[in-house]
Amino acid sequence: MTAFALALVLLAAVLHATWNLCAKRAGGGLPWVWLVGTVICLLYLPVVTTYWLWRHPDLSRQQLLWIAGSGGLKTAYALFLQRAYRRGEFSLIYPLARGTGPLLSTLAAIALLGERPSPIAIAGGLVIVGAIFVLTGGASWFARRPPHLLAAVNAGLVSGVMIASYTIWDQQGVHRLLIPPVLYDAGTALMVFLLVTPFALPRWGEVVHHWRAHRRYVFGMALLSPVAYVLVLTAMSVTPVSYVAPAREVSIVIGAFIGARYLKEADARRRLWSAGAMAAGVIALALG
Repeated sequence: MTAFALALVLLAAVLHATWNLCAKRAGGGLPWVWLVGTVICLLYLPVVTTYWLWRHPDLSRQQLLWIAGSGGLKTAYALFLQRAYRRGEFSLIYPLARGTGPLLSTLAAIALLGERPSPIAIAGGLVIVGAIFVLTGGASWFARRPPHLLAAVNAGLVSGVMIASYTIWDQQGVHRLLIPPVLYDAGTALMVFLLVTPFALPRWGEVVHHWRAHRRYVFGMALLSPVAYVLVLTAMSVTPVSYVAPAREVSIVIGAFIGARYLKEADARRRLWSAGAMAAGVIALALG
């Protein structure tokens, strides 16, 4: 993994944790997803227009269908993530969703794409996954199994599966099909908007509520989410996904800090130790 790709991924991690905080603060559902998607599409309009006039891209039918597939996966991801955030704490759901994703995407990249990361890179990925397990409370949390959090955990795990799915899918889109990252992310945002619109319009009152009550979070998520993912797509276009996916999970360190410092959630010391282990895993991954 090159230093350039690692820098892109780490910057994306900071932005990713921040927009997830916006999503948690808003506590919305499908109407919130539609509202954020609308703003993202509006913000992308001048960017895509400028890019189109500059580069004159010619997207094939296969590329357009691939973008549509990614949009479907991300629609499911967004809806399950919001469901999880409405039921669980940020420091639980964010690591759970982010931790499931890299494990599955790395295994899929090895099994399906034939990628062969070096031993030190594999060790780094395993350290990151182990640190995530400790960060979320390890076996003790699962032994307690709080009934009121089971729905949140299930939604968080499904979010992780969606992360793994669209990570593999998108890597193929930008690496094999050579879809420009900006057009790729803008296209998937448009697809999410189109899929959610028929279900959001009948709930217009909730849309208006989120706009009035959480406007700053709408713009925060709409600005940071696309920038973060374009950085990731750019990194994936030059780096195997089995390296990029685990390295992205340094965002969990940031999420743990946010949960402990700003949301006043517990177990700060354990989370800091986990963060240190995760940093070591990221270094090993980069050296690999």
